[in-house]
Order: sequence, then structure tokens, then C-alpha cells
Amino acid sequence: MACLQALKQDIKILESIFTPENARFRILSASVDEVTCEFVDASNETFKIHANITETYPQTSPIWFCDDDNVIATAAVEKLSNQTENKNNILQQVRMLVQDLCDLSNIATPEELLRLDERLDERGMISVDQSSESEEEDELHYDMEEDTPNEGKAREEVDGIDTENLAVLERLKQSQRDEYLQGSISGSVQATDRLMKELREIYRSESYKKGVFNVELVNDSLYEWHIRLKKVDPDSLLYQDLTTYKEKENRDHMLLSASFKENFPFEPPFVRVIMPVLKGGYVLGGGAICMELLTKQGWSSAYSMESVIYQIAATLVKGKARIQFGASKSQYSLVKAQQSFKSLVQIHEKNGWFTPPKEDG
Repeated sequence: MACLQALKQDIKILESIFTPENARFRILSASVDEVTCEFVDASNETFKIHANITETYPQTSPIWFCDDDNVIATAAVEKLSNQTENKNNILQQVRMLVQDLCDLSNIATPEELLRLDERLDERGMISVDQSSESEEEDELHYDMEEDTPNEGKAREEVDGIDTENLAVLERLKQSQRDEYLQGSISGSVQATDRLMKELREIYRSESYKKGVFNVELVNDSLYEWHIRLKKVDPDSLLYQDLTTYKEKENRDHMLLSASFKENFPFEPPFVRVIMPVLKGGYVLGGGAICMELLTKQGWSSAYSMESVIYQIAATLVKGKARIQFGASKSQYSLVKAQQSFKSLVQIHEKNGWFTPPKEDG
């Protein structure tokens, strides 16, 4: 009851500071369950941002989401989801949101933030926020100085992720929110959170940006990825085959599938080759991959998906994989891959794993 009364007081504070007539940031509606606000950018474009306040508040922070794919709003909301547990209070969250929206839009913060700071100061919260924000502002201002020669760059990439991928992340978060509200959550909270983190880190990675590989979600599902492996060791025969593959079939990658279960990351993903058909490279019938790392025995929850992709690429090269041009694509299928991988696991559980001789790669 005390938490509910405190929340009601905080909402009244927000409504009194950020009225519907405010020129920059407005609270349009607010209750103990949901807050809807509106931000006005430098070009007077408006976009709405919502916060769902769950029953576990303030142990957990409000769930923020925006109505559209505006890159500034998406980046600011994404940043809120990465805050520490001592910043779950709705006043702190709104303060950080307004600050980030203004900074990312390169406009001055509204004077109403000073009034909000006074209220936070009364709660003993301001010192924590200001110290962390000053560090974040320093980083942000540095980034803006770097982007000065190309003013459009700030909108093309935010927090190391380009706008298209930011939109994907935001769409996924909204989908998760809808499932939560409907009581039809797919997978598990643990797996979903980890997969969101893995996808976010991949979007930030230099290897992804340089085109070593890319990732696409099948039907917008976090639990099924298509991985396009575009670059392998340039000294390998597989590299030469990929060059020929592009010339003959106009394809510049090997397509892999990675599927995840709800107990990820404590169980490995199931990874298989979809195309092209390969000979060698420890690729089994149906396209499954013979790697101890991809079994329960060899897997660790500490592995990142980027490192897994690199390990697969290295294994293909080490096993002297070659593209079988002209081979029937029907050789690879999910059912065949699952059957061959199941047999592989049974054999190795009985006999153990071994390191092949040097002459085998």
C-alpha cells in the first residue's frame, strides 16, 4: 500500500511539471498502470512514448515502448532498459528519458527538468543520477563532435546500432509487450532477455558491420535465426569456392539456421547448414554440424552467439569444407539434420570426443 501511495504522488508530480501544454515534453495521461507522454523535437514533430507499470514496481522498472520507429525515441527507450536497479523510480526514469531525447535530438533540455531535479533531490536520488548522467553526456557530446562533418550520421546510427536494426529491436520489444499483456508469452523470460542481448551485441559488432556475417530473424522470431556467413579464411579452399559460388549462382554466402529453446542459454542452439551443400567441414547428413561446442556436453552459457558463429566458420575451414556444386539441395533438411545430430551425440556420449590427426585438418 505504501508503494502504491508513493507511486500516485510521483505521478501527480509528473503531471504538474509536464502538463499537456508543455512545449517540449508532455504527460498526456497517467495512472498507476500506464503513463503516456509526448515529445516534440526540433522540427515540431511529435511522437508518443508509453510506460507500463507492472505489479512488481518498484522492484522492476516500468516497461517503455513507442508507437513508431522513430530512431531517437527508439534509442532513448532502449537506453532506459539498460539502467541499473536503483533507477527504477518513475521520476528517475522520466528524467533520464527527457534528457536523452533532448541530447539525441541536439536540443536544449526544458527548464522543467530543474523542477524535477528538486523533487528528486528531496528523495535523495539526484546525486546518483547526475553523476552517471554527466558521464553519459560527456560520451554523447564527444560522439556529436565526431559526427559534426556529417550531421546525418547521428540519425543513421545510435549507440553503435543503425536505424534499421534499432527498429527491429523496438519491434521485438513491442511484440513481447503485447504477448505479456495478452498472457501468451512465447519461450521464456530468461531466454528472451538473453537473445535480445545477443542480437543487440551482434548489431553493434564490427564483424557484423564489416559484412563477415549477418543475422535475420525468421518470421520476426527471436528463437529462430538465419545466419549468412559471408567471409572465411582467405587462404582456404572454401574461400575460393565461395568466390566461384557467387559467379555461378550469384550467392555470396553460406546460409545457416540457428534455433533456440526456452532454456537457452543453458542449452546450446541447434545449428545446421541450409545451403550450399558441403563436403567435409564436419558437416553431417542433413546439414548438421559435428562440433562438441554445440552439444550439452561442450556448451557453456557464457558463450556469445558471435563467438559461436566464428567457431563454426573456423570448424568448416579446419575440416576442409568444399562446396558441392550441382548437388541436390534436398540433401539438407531439418528432419535429416536432427536425426544425424542425435546419432552423433549418442556416439560421442558413449565414446567421448577426440582431436583428429593433423593430416585431417
